[in-house]
Amino acid sequence: MRTAAHPLVDRARRLAADLLLPEAERVDQEGVPASHIEAVKRSGLLGVTAPVAYGGSGAPPDVLRRTAEILAGACCSTWFVQTQHHTPVQTLAQGELPVRERLLGPLSRGELLSGVAYAHLRSYPRVPVRVRRERGGRRFDGTVPWYTGWGLNDVMLLAGVTDTGEVLFACAEARDQPGLRASEPMRLAALTAARTVSLELDGLWLPEEAVALSMPYERWAPADRARTLNTSPAVFGVAQAALSLLDTETAAPLVSRLAGLRHRAYALADDPASRERVAERLAVRAEAYEMLRTATTAAVVAGGGRSMSLTSRAQRLAREALFLLVQGQTTETRTAHLRALGGA
Repeated sequence: MRTAAHPLVDRARRLAADLLLPEAERVDQEGVPASHIEAVKRSGLLGVTAPVAYGGSGAPPDVLRRTAEILAGACCSTWFVQTQHHTPVQTLAQGELPVRERLLGPLSRGELLSGVAYAHLRSYPRVPVRVRRERGGRRFDGTVPWYTGWGLNDVMLLAGVTDTGEVLFACAEARDQPGLRASEPMRLAALTAARTVSLELDGLWLPEEAVALSMPYERWAPADRARTLNTSPAVFGVAQAALSLLDTETAAPLVSRLAGLRHRAYALADDPASRERVAERLAVRAEAYEMLRTATTAAVVAGGGRSMSLTSRAQRLAREALFLLVQGQTTETRTAHLRALGGA
């Protein structure tokens, strides 16, 4: 089945047109409401790549990318909350531990929404969250700097590092509890609506049955690195949304450039040998960000003084573009992007 004709792509378009886009400016100022999350759960989009045997759709990666573009272009805050969910689903689907049978079905069917708390692993060998064995389970101590979807997520995939240098992921309820305390939601320049907090872990205890993944950091890091080199579909979704605010003549050459970049980025993501094409992937990623900046700046210019209003779609998209510049950023991607901006 072609991606464009996939039923989940149609559902994403309807959800975007009927709910997300009309409400996007209000959500940007007031926060993603629980009703948006319930609509996403009902849509089946949370199970887009989840195993069919567990209630998911088992769709190919391009369907996930296309639905992400649609959701991000309509309401980047809602997209960002729900996009966290796909990592726990994929982690459980690839594992064989008991937590898979407990949670993979509800997550795949959209009965539960999951968030992730693992980006701090990229600061290794610094260890913001440490994991130790205790009382037949695992004890987590430290600080998770960023956790998105607090108050909306049902569960979280929490990661830390053991004394032997293993990364360990475990599933926990996404709520205040003994050993886990969330900060107040952060006020950010963009995507405050996504309800991002920091988490203080002071002896959070989880049973062994909650563990979803454990492996040496050296084995986990290459796959994570490979993901961060890819261009996020949200970049193309927000850029497309910005270009839709321009007149046809102005938009035409930019639409063509964006389509070419999109094709190159996804071809690299799908290439089995892409791990050897690091420089090319980083270059395309930087080009995509430049295209995003151009598209959102053009939308602001076209909107004139109205673009300075917080109710302006162009202004919201420009702020979302700023957020996407640093979302999922690593030292490697930051360095490559800065070099590209300097003309290197």
